[in-house]
Amino acid sequence: MNCQTFPDPSEAPLKNSKTAIVRPIVGRKSPKLGPLAMMISSGPDFERLVRILPAAEHPSRLLMSRLFLDADARYAVIGPVVGAPYAVMLLEPLIAWGAREICFMGWCGAISPKATIGDIIVPTGAIIDEGTSLGYDASLLDTARPSETLNRRIKTVLTGRGCDFLEGLVWSTDAIYRETPEKVTEFQARNALAVEMELSALFTAGRYRGIQIGAVLVVSDELTTLSWKPGFKLDRFRESRQTLIEAMKDLCQNPL
Repeated sequence: MNCQTFPDPSEAPLKNSKTAIVRPIVGRKSPKLGPLAMMISSGPDFERLVRILPAAEHPSRLLMSRLFLDADARYAVIGPVVGAPYAVMLLEPLIAWGAREICFMGWCGAISPKATIGDIIVPTGAIIDEGTSLGYDASLLDTARPSETLNRRIKTVLTGRGCDFLEGLVWSTDAIYRETPEKVTEFQARNALAVEMELSALFTAGRYRGIQIGAVLVVSDELTTLSWKPGFKLDRFRESRQTLIEAMKDLCQNPL
């Protein structure tokens, strides 16, 4: 397998005009990653995925997360991952260690009547309402986009599992306890399907570094009616998570 991958031409990295003082450490004991890395937001989902994959835990933890590697250097799995700053803090060393494609799996809250608990969403973009993106591109003040190439592969494995999914924008925020009625209404008017915490920063940082980032989400709760409807214990939410875990296994084991 050819381990070298390239970003879409439309996703050319932005010019890096300043050298950062703090950089990811690449040392003798750093893992050598294959092209694909899976970032799994939820701890239980992460545990389920690494149990069904032929991968072994790396002896060193990466910040507060655990890293599992395939013996043939095809893929890595890291989790849990919560919040834009932390997600990008993990992303940078993954890139430095060799990853060129990052697939993020997480949960989201529906804000559109088109999405309900247990629905699966493949985001086509993430509206920026968090601060990490500005550290990578201060001019990008609206919407960050994923890799179309990687998203197509995600949709292929979902379709292979007979899985229905929605496509559309999501809203990324750092402040889950400030998802006010006014904010929800604003992003409903912008046709966002759901709210989550990581994707606009990952998409922005990935474009800056010239790598491919794709994502898939499952709806865990609803804010559509401007009141909170949690669905964490519902069977459909659990079943959709299991479907996604199996799909992510397929993506890991069938790389380009």
